[in-house]
Amino acid sequence: MAGNSSRRGAVRKPGTKKGPVVGSGGQRRRGLEPRGSTPPAEMRYGHAASKRAAAKAKEKQARAALEASRKRSAEGPELVLGRNAVVECLRAGVPATALFIAVGTEADERLSEAVHYAGNEGISILEVPRTDLDKMTTNGMHQGVALQVPPYKYAHPDDLIRLGRESKAPGLVVALDNITDPRNLGAVVRSAAAFGGNGVVIPERRSASVTAVAWRTSAGAAARLPVARATNLTRTLKHFQENGYFVAGLDTEGAVSLDEFTSTDVPLLIVVGSEGKGLSRLVRETCDVIVSVPMAKTVESLNASVAAGVVLAEIARQRRQR
Repeated sequence: MAGNSSRRGAVRKPGTKKGPVVGSGGQRRRGLEPRGSTPPAEMRYGHAASKRAAAKAKEKQARAALEASRKRSAEGPELVLGRNAVVECLRAGVPATALFIAVGTEADERLSEAVHYAGNEGISILEVPRTDLDKMTTNGMHQGVALQVPPYKYAHPDDLIRLGRESKAPGLVVALDNITDPRNLGAVVRSAAAFGGNGVVIPERRSASVTAVAWRTSAGAAARLPVARATNLTRTLKHFQENGYFVAGLDTEGAVSLDEFTSTDVPLLIVVGSEGKGLSRLVRETCDVIVSVPMAKTVESLNASVAAGVVLAEIARQRRQR
């Protein structure tokens, strides 16, 4: 008979007999206990509200990462990408710290010239795997070459006032208002250096900064001419006025023509606005005079950097003849 271990020849293996069963042990009673309140919809896995909350959190995280990336790029070293851009920066004397070349990059005249410049200037030449260079540049548009440029060290507006006092000629400073193109900034820096300026002032916000593009456009002048950052441009202009500067704004509708404007004996600060927006209201009200550049009637306005160059050249001419 099945299960009868007392019959002759029957053998029960140890540990195979089921032990005694004493009820359910309270499992059914615990199953009837309340499980607490229902969690909110956004905390329930698979719920539509939960999916929307997850998407919103992911978007917020992406924005935070982008903002952190922008902050790092503004405060940390910058990479100039592409063979033409790298060669132009090296020709302009941009103070680079490293030249990265991807392994297996096909050599040409531009690459050879970049290596030649870097070697002469003592810039580190590093050969890295292409995958590493792709990660460093995020978009991979590097053509196998990248140049690392350190962050620019800005001066303080008071440094420009001090330089004006120490120079033989009256101080000459250029301030930029609403200029967001780094090429315009670089061109203004180059013109200011060429015509005896003591420096350039830019706002901290809503303004172009001294990037590799500005370095290249300035043709290395950014290494010789200080660029200062102003927390508030209007207050900075008033600070220059308190230190004896005459502030002249440039605008196509200025009350005084450049032909009639003279400033040879006093320190001068020229404020340049953008081609589209011009000078902001508070900056315009702070200026001592608004000057216009005479032009042919067929032309409405000049590029901001071109207008600054014209005015600086005229001021330099007047000061040479005084």
